[in-house]
Amino acid sequence: MTYRITFVIVYPIIWLFSILPMRILYFLSDLLFLIFYYIIGYRKKVVFDNLKLAFPEKTDKELKSIRKKFFRHFLDLLFESVKSFTISKSFVSKRFSYTNPEVINDLHKKGKSIALVGAHQANWEWSINMPLSVSIRCFGAYTRLKNPHFEKVVKDSRSKFGFTGYKTSETVKAIKENFDNKIQGLYLLLSDQTPALPKTHYWSEFMGIKVPIHTGAEMLAKKYDMAIVNYSIKKLKRGYYQTTFETITENPKELKNYEVTDQFLRITERNIKEQPEFYLWSHKRFKHRDKVPKEWQ
Repeated sequence: MTYRITFVIVYPIIWLFSILPMRILYFLSDLLFLIFYYIIGYRKKVVFDNLKLAFPEKTDKELKSIRKKFFRHFLDLLFESVKSFTISKSFVSKRFSYTNPEVINDLHKKGKSIALVGAHQANWEWSINMPLSVSIRCFGAYTRLKNPHFEKVVKDSRSKFGFTGYKTSETVKAIKENFDNKIQGLYLLLSDQTPALPKTHYWSEFMGIKVPIHTGAEMLAKKYDMAIVNYSIKKLKRGYYQTTFETITENPKELKNYEVTDQFLRITERNIKEQPEFYLWSHKRFKHRDKVPKEWQ
C-alpha cells in the first residue's frame, strides 16, 4: 500500500516535468545547479578527489573548472532522464544520433550476436532509441526497483523504442535462453562501474590507478561467441549527443583472457580525456585502490 501511495503522489509530478519543453527543463537545471553546487555542495569533494587521481598533471584550478562543468552537465542529465518518460521518436532521434550503425548491422548480417560495452559518459539514458537505428534485436538490463509501480514505468520507458528489458540479476539467464532459442541479439552492458570485491576476478589500471574491473561482458562474449563492440557517446552541445560504434573483436575466443577488457579500458580512457567533464565522477570509482591483492600488484 505504501508503494502505491508513493507512486500515486510522486509519478504525476515526474510526468508533468517530463512534458515540459527542454528550454524550461534547462532553466530549472540551471537553478538547481546553483543550489547543489554553491549551497549544498553535493559530492563536490568526491568529484574533486576522483579528478585529482585521474588527472594528477592538472592544476587545482583546472580540476575545479572540470568539476563545475561536470555538475552543470550532471543536472542536465537528471532532467534529460526525466524527459525520457514522455520522449518521442522524432525528438530523441534529432538529439541523439549514430554515426555508423552499419557496424552493428554488418555484424547482424554475419549472424553474430553482440556484446555492446560502454561507459557512463555524456547521456547513456537516451540510447534507448538505438533499436530505431540498427537491424538487430536489442536487449538491455535494468536495476530492479523496490517499488513495483515505479519499476513498471521505468521498464516501459526504456523499452518504448524496441529494447527488451531484463533485470540485471537475470542477464546470464536471458542471454542463455536467447542462444538456446537461436535468437540473435545485441546486449547493452555498461562495464565501467566498480564490482564488489568478492566478485572481482581482475585488477587493472584505469586512468593510471589499479582498480577492480568488471569482466562479465568479456566472459559472456567468449562463452557465447559474441562480437564485442564499444559504443562511445560525445556531447555536441547542450541536449545533443552523437554515438560511434567501434568493434573491439568479432572473435573474442581468439584473444587472451582480459585482453578485450583492457582494450575497453583504453577506449574509455581516451573518451574521458577528450570530454572529462561529461564522465560520471560522482561515484567513488577509485575507492578500492588501496586493496590490490598481491597477485595483481
